[in-house]
Amino acid sequence: MKNLVIAAAIAALSTSAMAQTSNFNYNVDRFADIQVLRYQVPGFNDLSLNQKKLVYYLTEAALNGRDILFDQNGKYNLAVRQVIEQIYTNYKGDRNTTDFKAFEQYVKQVWFSNGIHHHYGMDKFVPGFSKEFFIAEYDKLSIDKLPLTFCDKCTDEGKCSKTLELRNVLEKVIFDPTFLPKKVNQADGEDLILTSATNLYDNVTQKEVEDFYNNIKDPNDPQPVMFGLNTKVCKEDGKIVEKPYKVGGVYSRAIVNIVYWLQKAATVAENGVQRDYINKLIEFYESGSLKSFDEYSIMWAQETKSLIDFVNGFIESYDDPLGMTGSWESIVNFRDINASKRTQIISSNAQWFEDHSPVDTRFKKDSVQGVSAKVITAAILAGDCYPSTPIGINLPNSNWIRATYGSKSVSIENITDAYDEVANGSGLNEEFAYSQYEIDLMKKHLTLADKLHTDLHECLGHGSGKLLPGVDQDALKAHGSTLEETRADLFALYYLADPKLIELGIFKTGEEYKAEYYKYIMNGLMTQLFRIEPGKDIEESHMRNRKLISEWCYKMGKKDHVIELVKRSGKTYVKINDYTKLRHLFGELLKEIQRIKSEGDYEAGRKMVETYGVKVDPKIHKEVLKRYGTLDIAPYKGFVNPVYNVVKDVNGNISDITISYNENYVDQMLRYSRDYSPLTNKK
Repeated sequence: MKNLVIAAAIAALSTSAMAQTSNFNYNVDRFADIQVLRYQVPGFNDLSLNQKKLVYYLTEAALNGRDILFDQNGKYNLAVRQVIEQIYTNYKGDRNTTDFKAFEQYVKQVWFSNGIHHHYGMDKFVPGFSKEFFIAEYDKLSIDKLPLTFCDKCTDEGKCSKTLELRNVLEKVIFDPTFLPKKVNQADGEDLILTSATNLYDNVTQKEVEDFYNNIKDPNDPQPVMFGLNTKVCKEDGKIVEKPYKVGGVYSRAIVNIVYWLQKAATVAENGVQRDYINKLIEFYESGSLKSFDEYSIMWAQETKSLIDFVNGFIESYDDPLGMTGSWESIVNFRDINASKRTQIISSNAQWFEDHSPVDTRFKKDSVQGVSAKVITAAILAGDCYPSTPIGINLPNSNWIRATYGSKSVSIENITDAYDEVANGSGLNEEFAYSQYEIDLMKKHLTLADKLHTDLHECLGHGSGKLLPGVDQDALKAHGSTLEETRADLFALYYLADPKLIELGIFKTGEEYKAEYYKYIMNGLMTQLFRIEPGKDIEESHMRNRKLISEWCYKMGKKDHVIELVKRSGKTYVKINDYTKLRHLFGELLKEIQRIKSEGDYEAGRKMVETYGVKVDPKIHKEVLKRYGTLDIAPYKGFVNPVYNVVKDVNGNISDITISYNENYVDQMLRYSRDYSPLTNKK
């Protein structure tokens, strides 16, 4: 009887996940390979005044970290952003010329990627405007319009040597394709630090950094901190040193602002535990101590009572070529109570899923601790979660904290819903699916199956398994992020087809999983390739993960024709002949990936990624690009944020906070640069 009630609740969720405003305009802008959307924040108006204040204060803390990410992504990003924004806003000429239109696109791309390199492809943007156009417009700018780092002490109105130096530097940064060509280089056998443009290291080699951390790590420490998470590693006077991101250290001016708004948030925390972990996060920002960050992470993971929640800090390490330093990010959110019923069912059965996993018993957790899961409504996106954002999160990332205290997982429903709204009628499935059967299958079941895949990936996949004693959590080095995403995806894919989901009332027919299986393999083998430029390898960790899984299963299942690439009328289609055997392949690969992770088998992990996750079949790639060209679909999507407006009474006290959705992409980016640029403003 209990499962029948649960099934009815989930069925309602699958058809109407949230009360969306009718005729809401999701589309904001379109340029290059990007479509910019907006998302709704249903339920915000139902929050209490103190809860609205908490969201607002946390939002301000989030937005004040924007400069940090720009600088982490590249040494010259802030200077480039400042100059091109000044040219854009002060331009007096014809805005319909070829040069200006190309320049405008470049500005929008830099904003979207938080720097001069593509947020997914990692390559530096190629400007469509001429160098002569840039120089002419640069020379029209007055000194007070130029970056603080170059012109802090300039007072004259003429062009001093610093302005010319800056112009020469930016010419090279923007126009020289050989200078800093790739944000994160993952090419096997190369020095990944020297060949990556990220601003996380200075004057050091990959070997020097690896030797530095190997010398300070204690292999017998059962509770190791995440070394390098919040530091810039440099060589000074021949010595390797860490420069921490903290108040009084690197990024101090931004972090001081973040701390100010976190202190405000602590005054309206929903309970004492939430207030305590906000204060512990402040302590981390003030000290730079990774022990403090671990203490904060434990407190944060264990606090599950609050409606309002947030992520704020140096978190994911995808943009570090060595997978250590966290990019700054923040998401402010509140629980979607109705939709969370789905994830609560899954998380409450976490031990069952761990016990029945196909991986070796040595690598399973004897006791799954503190797995909490919920569906959330995002209230603000910032840092590495903006404009492009994840649809699910599982934190903390520390392996020993996960094993001892558990983790907190979220699926971001209002973001997923926005994606679904704009995907309707795109024609993608009609163009690439093998037959009407697959089209109908995805139309009927994919919305729920896709969300459940995210739930299983985040709620259980990332938190499953364990490292063997003495295994360094950084043992897989540059391939660690790809293999971790592979492991979580495989866990989710394997269990999507398990009868347990019918028993729990989540699936009804047992056919739902096939929609996700088909979409996943079609995407991994074919459709995701439209994000890659001709002749390029796959660079981004999530794309490598999907390619690895799909390619491995395709090749391992060839003998039994589990998956076929079928030619029809000159087009290639993915055909899955045996879904049961495909699930078995997912289980076999999960078993091996978990072994690699648990044992820290770097060489096996490197071989797995390089063999199955990197290279692209040029013929298939060319065909995919041609077929996508007929669909008018942007390969990448991101979001503008809503605007929160403070309402005050006659005494100057906050009486309400309202939300609006009418800000466009350009206006939001310029406002953020004006109001949230503590590292670059000359104030």
